[in-house]
Amino acid sequence: MGNQHAIRLFQTLEHACGYWPDRLSRDLIIDPADPHLPSVFAQALSMGFRRSGGHVYRPYCNGCRACISVRIPVAAFRPNRAQKRCLARNADLEMRIVPPRRTAENFALYRRYLDTRHVGGGMDDPAPENFDAFLACGWSPTQFMEFRLDGQLVALAVTDVVPKALSAVYTFYDPAHAARSLGTYAILRQVQRALEDGREHVYLGFWLDGHPKMTYKRGFRPLEFLDGATWRPMPAG
Repeated sequence: MGNQHAIRLFQTLEHACGYWPDRLSRDLIIDPADPHLPSVFAQALSMGFRRSGGHVYRPYCNGCRACISVRIPVAAFRPNRAQKRCLARNADLEMRIVPPRRTAENFALYRRYLDTRHVGGGMDDPAPENFDAFLACGWSPTQFMEFRLDGQLVALAVTDVVPKALSAVYTFYDPAHAARSLGTYAILRQVQRALEDGREHVYLGFWLDGHPKMTYKRGFRPLEFLDGATWRPMPAG
């Protein structure tokens, strides 16, 4: 990766798959101690890697290639009818871009979201250090996009910002406002922001064919997927 410095890659041991409970998975991780990691991060995103805390990784599983990296080419994106309704439904929200720091307010929202949406999944009942270790790290180019209703925080999109793209790391929101489709809204606003800033893509992480939690990503059209070393248009359907 890159021509000026050799980046070491590590392969993890097999562990329980976070998507399919009957499978094992393992990851390819860029050396988290490498001082050049911040400078190669944008290139790593273009190669299908993803950030979680201070680790930049992509799945590398024996006999399984179900995790497909996807991204939105923002200049070509056009919201569909449902997405236009989502934008209109949330027109009363104020967006603020703030540093990636835990506060009493955003941590309380994070806890409410996980305790409702991920009951028994290992992420519920998080401690403050879980929040800090998962969403940002000292070197990452991360910003928090807050969405507020009458001053109250109702959603937060964790976004990595690189010169030519945004990477949608994670979004959490108030379960009391689930009818607003705030996860979809956060992606739409990230696309708008990337377009306004002259960036080319919004990375959405991994898509898994047939996984119910990934179906929504196919609704963002056009969508590109990484086929080996080449980004290609995702077929319709």
